[in-house]
Amino acid sequence: MEITIKKLQNADLEKLYEFESENRAYFEEMVPSRGDDYYNFETFKMRNIALLDEQDQELSHFYLITDKDGVILGRMNLVDIEKSRGIGHIGYRVAEEYTGKGVANKAINLLLEHTEKLGINRILAKTTTNNIASQKILEKNGFKYIEKSNDEFKMNGNLISFVYYVWIK
Repeated sequence: MEITIKKLQNADLEKLYEFESENRAYFEEMVPSRGDDYYNFETFKMRNIALLDEQDQELSHFYLITDKDGVILGRMNLVDIEKSRGIGHIGYRVAEEYTGKGVANKAINLLLEHTEKLGINRILAKTTTNNIASQKILEKNGFKYIEKSNDEFKMNGNLISFVYYVWIK
């Protein structure tokens, strides 16, 4: 599947809201919920406009993962950028319909290809212990396991922890 990553823009917010809403239940199987208020369009729009301000200041970069027709397959964020240290934190999510098709792997690879332009040479990532697919994708893209948190929390009736990774150029 051919994909691209493109920077999030204000004009994308309605389609992004639909993507997030349609995939909410699936995402919440793997990661903690963003809360009910996130799925109110006005709140969603305000939060994402604030993120676009962060992007304008180059504190974060927010990407849509799209197919050749512009359909949103997922999203990827490079946040909490410390330019002086060349560090950023990555997060991503792919729609349930497109998992297992190499979308996240290709998207991360595209991002890593232009980290130098962003002034990033180290990227931190975290996922949950129950998200084995994400752990495999990170490792496939050169992220190295750092540690599993000793802190556990209950999600969907299971005790899980965060797992931390690092990528160094």
